[in-house]
Amino acid sequence: MPFLIGYLVAHKEGQSIREEGPKWHEKKSGTPTMGGLLIIIAALITNIWVGIWQGQLTHSLLITTFVIVLYGCIGFIDDFIKVFKKRNLGLRAYQKALLQVIVGIIFLYVYNGDQLPMNFSVPGLFSIDSAAVFILFTLFWLVGFSNATNLTDGLDGLLGGLGTISYATYGIIAMNQNRFDLAIVCFSVVGALLAFLVFNHKPAKIFMGDVGSLALGAGLAAISILLGRYWSLLLIGFVYVVETMSVMLQVFSFKVFHRRIFKMTPIHHHFEMLGWTEWKIDIVFWIVGAICSAIYLILFV
Repeated sequence: MPFLIGYLVAHKEGQSIREEGPKWHEKKSGTPTMGGLLIIIAALITNIWVGIWQGQLTHSLLITTFVIVLYGCIGFIDDFIKVFKKRNLGLRAYQKALLQVIVGIIFLYVYNGDQLPMNFSVPGLFSIDSAAVFILFTLFWLVGFSNATNLTDGLDGLLGGLGTISYATYGIIAMNQNRFDLAIVCFSVVGALLAFLVFNHKPAKIFMGDVGSLALGAGLAAISILLGRYWSLLLIGFVYVVETMSVMLQVFSFKVFHRRIFKMTPIHHHFEMLGWTEWKIDIVFWIVGAICSAIYLILFV
C-alpha cells in the first residue's frame, strides 16, 4: 500500500471530489484512490492458497472470489476513467449496471451447475419454487448491494470498518454451518480490510474507490445467497440499506414534493451537515453495524 500511495502521489493521480458534496471535502481532492485494488489482490491470493492448503478450493469459494474480483474490475474501470481523465463521472450508470448484471449471470450459471436450491422464499410467509424469480432476485441482490456499499463509501474509514464487521459476521455464520470454504473468503477480506484501515482512517492517505466498494457489496450478496441466508443482509447490512434508502427517499421527495427530507444524502453527509465529525459518524455507524450483526447472530445462528 505505501508503494501504491507513493506512485499515485508522484504521478498526481488523485480522487476528484464531487462538486455537490460537502464543501469541506474539497481539501481531500487529490488524495490517492483505488486502494481497494490491493484489498482484492490480498483476498484473492489468500483465498487460493488457503483453499488449496485446507482442501477447500470449492466452486463456492472460487465463484465468490470471482464475483469479488470482477465487480472490482468494474469499479477499477470506473475509477481509472475518473482519475486519469480528471473528472467525477466514470462509467455511465447503464454501462455499470450492464456489466454488473453480466457478472451476476455468470455467478448464477455456476450456482445452477452445482444444483443449489433456486427457490425464493420469505420466512414465515411464502416460498416460490421458481428459477426465474430466484434469478431476478439474485441479480437485484448483487447489483443492489454493490451499489449500496458504494454509496456508503463516502467518509474516511467508514466502509472499511463496516465491511470488516459484515464479513466477520458472515465468517462466523459460515463456520457455524461448516462452510469453511466461505469462511476462508470472509476472513481473508476481514484481514485485508483491517490492513487497509491503517491507511484509510481519518485523515485518509488513500481511498478505497469503486474498485473496493463495488466488490465488497457484491461479495456480501453472493455469500448471503450461497449460505441460504440472503435476507440476513438486510440486518447485517442495515447501515448500507439505510444509506441507500436515504438517497431514494430524498430523490422521491424532491421530485414529487420539491422538498428535501435530509440536508444531504447519502445520510452520513446529513450528519456531517449537522456538525458531526467524520470520526463520530464512523464510530456511531460502526456501532450500529456491530449491534445489528450481533442481534442476527444471537437470534438466528
